[in-house]
Amino acid sequence: MKRGFPISRRQFLAVAAAASAGTMLRTGYAGPMPTVDLGERPDQAPDVKVLNPYGRVPVSFVIDDSTCLVNMGHYCLPQFQEAWGNRKGRLEKPWRSWPREIPDSFVREFGEFCREQGVKGKYSLVPYPACVGWLDRCLPGWSRTELRASLKLVRDFMTSNWDIHPEMITHTRVMDIKTGRPLPQREDGSYWMENGGWDNGRSLDEIAGYIGYALQLIKNLDLPCEGFTTPGGFGNGGKSTLSQAAIQAIRGVLGAEIPHYFKYVVTNLKESTQPQVEHAKGIAGDAPECVVNVPTCTGDYLGIWDGSAPNPTDETIESHVSADFQSGRLAEVIRKGEPACFLTHWPGMYANGTGIAFRTFQGTVKRLNAGFRDRIRWMKLSEIARYWAAKELTAIAKTNGKVTLKAPFGTPGFTLELPVNIAAPVVKHGVSKTELKKVASTQQLSAGTWTETGVEGRIIVCFDIEKGVTTILTATN
Repeated sequence: MKRGFPISRRQFLAVAAAASAGTMLRTGYAGPMPTVDLGERPDQAPDVKVLNPYGRVPVSFVIDDSTCLVNMGHYCLPQFQEAWGNRKGRLEKPWRSWPREIPDSFVREFGEFCREQGVKGKYSLVPYPACVGWLDRCLPGWSRTELRASLKLVRDFMTSNWDIHPEMITHTRVMDIKTGRPLPQREDGSYWMENGGWDNGRSLDEIAGYIGYALQLIKNLDLPCEGFTTPGGFGNGGKSTLSQAAIQAIRGVLGAEIPHYFKYVVTNLKESTQPQVEHAKGIAGDAPECVVNVPTCTGDYLGIWDGSAPNPTDETIESHVSADFQSGRLAEVIRKGEPACFLTHWPGMYANGTGIAFRTFQGTVKRLNAGFRDRIRWMKLSEIARYWAAKELTAIAKTNGKVTLKAPFGTPGFTLELPVNIAAPVVKHGVSKTELKKVASTQQLSAGTWTETGVEGRIIVCFDIEKGVTTILTATN
């Protein structure tokens, strides 16, 4: 459910408290995490623990409904009205008066702030936004020069810190991928919408084909991509099928080693926000595969997705991280030691040019970094997905004081807590040996280091694990 704002401070804090107590606040996504076939899992020595990357909690910012130039709030609303009706006034908004464009100057301003603060995450690029035009062809209402400049900004400036996802094809009308035209009007006078149940009862190949079409459009733009985002309820009709389709489409079109996707919002503190590694198979062989489902821990606290009603700044920051860093959804999840990915929608961030939601976001990020800088690590969703695939699927054995790892996937900053008292741990992969350097605390961990835990006989090691067999041993072995 999307929350209707503005509301009073008291009402807002009551909503935030309800979220902390376990109420599910939705932004169109199905939650909690689905029950699907996780696939294979290896044996892992029970007294060896895989920790968070570099011993820090992953944090990521997820942006939905973004694209080049097109303000999706302005263009989506009339299509939603036509497809679904008034919905008790929720879609009766003055969309004609809203700006049709979210300018590249705002993208750059946002990106520059995020670079300064170390923010990383996911940025959607709807490839045929609200049926306005094709990003890989032309965008009526803008010149080809303007479109190319906008794509160049994403390609050259954003991709270093942001994963690029298609959010299906249009985010509004379902396309006939054979003709490249929207599906015709339904018998009841409504239209099939991508977030409106079209996928119910569809086969694996049909779902994968639709996702693959969207991925190909991003590939046409020469943009790096390893995953996708579902618009609203897309995939609700068959959550396991969606997960399998993700593997088929992403590996088939993009050749990505570790596909991932974003769909779910988990706001119940009793539920885990850890990514879910799904449909793993072949993990002991040369051709392992899986898909990683990466959720957020918040809905869109910044305001209504279409930009019409940004939430009050002070209260919204407080709902993410309180001034004393003791409460707020992100603070709660970080203290649990689980990934804290949070969410917004690009039209809502722009807020029709008012700057309100952007200032709220800036305040949230600054407070988050001030309170937890030594405990968190900003990561893209693809980086989190890679780490969790290695974390869940690496076989771990401990014999004669040695720890042997067999990893189907490599990842930077692989971090283990070991029940061995090794004075000078060495990581051996093939003929290569690396003696790890001791650091004073977990806050100083980086690849190629180790530290004591404070518990006798246990240490923490951090290194870049490679695919294949790796052994941790003493310098004398």
